[in-house]
Amino acid sequence: MQIHSYPEFDPRSNKPVEQGLRRVLERLVITMQRDELIRQTTNQLRESLQVDRVVLYYFYWQWQGQVTFESLSSEKYSILGSTGQENCFTDEYAALYLAGRVRAIADIDTEPLETCHRDFLQSIQVRANLVVPILVPKGLWGLLVAHQCHEPRTWLPAEIDLMQAAAKTLATDSNILGS
Repeated sequence: MQIHSYPEFDPRSNKPVEQGLRRVLERLVITMQRDELIRQTTNQLRESLQVDRVVLYYFYWQWQGQVTFESLSSEKYSILGSTGQENCFTDEYAALYLAGRVRAIADIDTEPLETCHRDFLQSIQVRANLVVPILVPKGLWGLLVAHQCHEPRTWLPAEIDLMQAAAKTLATDSNILGS
């Protein structure tokens, strides 16, 4: 009686097992390289911009996503794993970011925002934010976001350019294009 019908588990042949392990290892290396690039990017942005937090919000299904990477000035600002407010990121918002929209909010308390958006930002201690899309050929892969948590902040054109350049670097990396 055979428990597994996959050739990788056939005890009479080592070749499929070796090929399967090689594929797993190759995927692991690609994932590690991608993750390291994202970590370096978020860390460099946080240091250059002197902000409280830089995060990567990754979309995994129909505008549902979560914070998968973060660089913090203090652990008290951690939101790793946050998924955002349900039904707050609509097709309308997605279309704007798919078109390349950059959103720079100096003060969420004075900016005209949807209530669910303001409530969400307040719940994660955001006072000012800068959001840049990461656009790959398949569409909107994620958002690169800088947060100032303790005070309002006017975002300078050079800071916006830096975030856009970082998003483009991520979007054109072969390890991200393949994920």
